[in-house]
Amino acid sequence: MTPLQSLVAAGTKLWLDSVDPVEIAANRKNGATGATSNPIIIADLINTGRFDADMKGFFAQKLDDEAVAWAMTDKLVRDAQAVFEPVWAATKGNDGWVSFELDPLLEDAANPMSAAERSAKYVELGKKWSAGHKNRMIKVPATPGGLGALEELVAAGVCVNVTLIFSERQYHLAKDACWRGMQRAADKSKIKTVYSIFVSRVDVYTEKAAPDLTPAAQGQVGIVNAKRIWKLNQQFWAGKGLALQQEMIFASTGTKKKEDAPWKYVGAFAGSDIETNPPATNKAVLESGQTFTRQVDQLPPAAVLADIDAKVDMAKLEDTLMKEGLSKFADPQKGLLKTIAAKRAQLG
Repeated sequence: MTPLQSLVAAGTKLWLDSVDPVEIAANRKNGATGATSNPIIIADLINTGRFDADMKGFFAQKLDDEAVAWAMTDKLVRDAQAVFEPVWAATKGNDGWVSFELDPLLEDAANPMSAAERSAKYVELGKKWSAGHKNRMIKVPATPGGLGALEELVAAGVCVNVTLIFSERQYHLAKDACWRGMQRAADKSKIKTVYSIFVSRVDVYTEKAAPDLTPAAQGQVGIVNAKRIWKLNQQFWAGKGLALQQEMIFASTGTKKKEDAPWKYVGAFAGSDIETNPPATNKAVLESGQTFTRQVDQLPPAAVLADIDAKVDMAKLEDTLMKEGLSKFADPQKGLLKTIAAKRAQLG
């Protein structure tokens, strides 16, 4: 059994943080059962030159750069969906999903739209890009605009991946909105919602913002925060009688420090729900020789938890990481548009 196979055997659904067809084929063989996409992934794939024929076709249709960005995203996500559709069918919709991220420029600091206007746009786009798809999940950020769209999207039968979650506050707002939508939906048996909690960014933040944490606590805040939210999620959905699991996605699982084992976060959350791992992380895990067992419900000693609770201001953490996150959210879409403009000039 390979390390990735042991992770899956422990109870983790392994999703790939990429829609690169080559990576999807390789990771599918190693147990991956879903995928996620974002503008950085799409831009990097365009830059490989492997999709120049598709790009020429889009340019020939007289599409502008923004339209090309969405056409390319749609194509790559659609192709990934085809690989994972057998998983979706075999699990009756509980796995085998590919996430499609809605327009990140809705969260651009320069966007004059109100939160309510952004919510309405998320609802419109979510319905548009999910229509006619079996195993496409719509990715919406846990911002005021995104959170305000969730009830309507879920009520319309759209399956959602709520992303950019850093705190219990955001999680509660997201799952409550989804649950309200589910109760209004025509058929809630087909609705799956997932909540992407970001992990490694939290530990990068606490190194600077809470330098007085004990050595045992420093580097554990992201793990503790995510495991606590995971437990809340387990408790909330228990007894709701739903056909599909409403799960956490442990995201941002690539390590940021050289001294950390590449599988630090992968191992910490083994045993339940979903991990979206970058290809490089999965490669490192595959070569690690590790055997993963269920750790998702194991917390550090009480003294470590007390130190974290005393020294980490979660409201400030959320505020800081959301500001950074929104920049990392919107800027890559601008970068994608620049990539397409450069490709247009190159291909003539």
